[in-house]
Parts: sequence; structure tokens; C-alpha cells
Amino acid sequence: MTFPWFSVRGGKRCIVLCGALLLCPWHAYGKGFLDFNLYPYLDDVESDSVFTLNIGAWLSERWSYFGFINFYNQPATAELSETNSYYTEQNLRRQLAAVPSLDLSVQHNMRTGEDNDRLRFGLRWRLNDSSWFRQLFAQLNLTYSLTLHALQIDDRDESVWQLEHSWRWSSPAVSERLYLAGFIDHTFNEDLPEGFPANPMVAELQLGWRLWQQWYAVAEYRLNQYRRQDVNNLALGVEYRVPF
Repeated sequence: MTFPWFSVRGGKRCIVLCGALLLCPWHAYGKGFLDFNLYPYLDDVESDSVFTLNIGAWLSERWSYFGFINFYNQPATAELSETNSYYTEQNLRRQLAAVPSLDLSVQHNMRTGEDNDRLRFGLRWRLNDSSWFRQLFAQLNLTYSLTLHALQIDDRDESVWQLEHSWRWSSPAVSERLYLAGFIDHTFNEDLPEGFPANPMVAELQLGWRLWQQWYAVAEYRLNQYRRQDVNNLALGVEYRVPF
């Protein structure tokens, strides 16, 4: 859908936004985390993300927030006029009172460049909180959610929609130091150049091992079907997690 008034005006907005998020009094409701990830080793794609900041918080009994920003090892070019190469998603969710495992969701995307902001509106289903599956997911130490972004507003003409899967698994029986987490973004009805998949996916699978206190060693497999070559990548790094 095309909305001419909806456009990017500089990477500084993203920096200011993340700074504001770090200063917000998330402790007021007392449940959330900051998650810093640094990746000094990239296997196949050197221009991939080298730093990620994740922020999640319950803002009240029903309102929650999750956002992240990726910074890339990519110099500015004639096509990329901004000096900061980044991608960020900011999600605000409202739990439904009638069905507690469902959330109304709005997502704002920003990235390097101009006229490429996006707003997405949809519904998230937290299967691990559903009465149908709660016991099973608790036994598996698994959280899993599925989000349907049914409406996308940007500067494109087509009506794009997306399915987003996200999960996190731990196994105290194996080790309390180990976790496995990831996501899959599956996008539909995009008008893409020849050579791209009809419905491309972006996915990450992260294996983490706690080294000491809140420090983790991480290995991350990445899939990005928007790249014409080097679709797969492996990143190795460290993570520092701050729960609150």
C-alpha cells in the first residue's frame, strides 16, 4: 500500500529512539531484559550484522514492548546515503482480555536509506500461554509465538503480509547454561526482481552457552533470501543479558 507521507528521514531517529528506550523506567512494572550481542566473526557475509541490541518489557498488566536494532559491517555507498547502516523493529502489543494468549500488535520498521519505513498491524498468538498447549510447552521448556502481520503500510503499491515465528528453548535436564532461540519472518505478496524467491524468508537460529554470570558465548545461523548470493551465514560472538 502506498502512503506518500510515510518515509524515513535519517538514521539519527533510530539512535535517539534506542537511547530513549535505554533510559525509560522499565523497572516500574519490573519485568524485562536488555540483551547486547557482539559478533566479531562472520563466516560468509562480511557485511552482515555485527551488533544487536534487544529490549523487551512488560509495560503494564496487558501492554508489552519488544524491539531490536542491528548494526551492519557495511560502509556507506552512493546508494546508501546514511553513514549508519542499521535495521530496527519496534513492537507494541496489547493482550486481549477475552483471550489472554492473543495480542494485538503494531510494528514499526526503520532501516538505512530513505522512503523505506514500514508499519505493520496484526495479531500475535503465544501458543505456550494457550490453555490448549500450556502444559505441553511447559514440559518442553519452550516458548513459541506466531504473529500474523495482516496489514503493511509503506511506500510500495502491493498489499504485503507476513508471518513471524519466534521461539526460545531451554533444557535444565541437559544444562541450565544452554538455550536455543530464533525466529522466521516469512513475507508474502511482494513484488520482487527476477531471481528472488516468490515468498522470501529471513531467519536466525541462535545457540547460547552461559560462560559466567550473564555472559554467553553464542553461535548464530542466519538465512536471508533477500540476498542474491551467500544466502546463508554463520556468526560467532558474545552476549550480555541484563534481566530486570
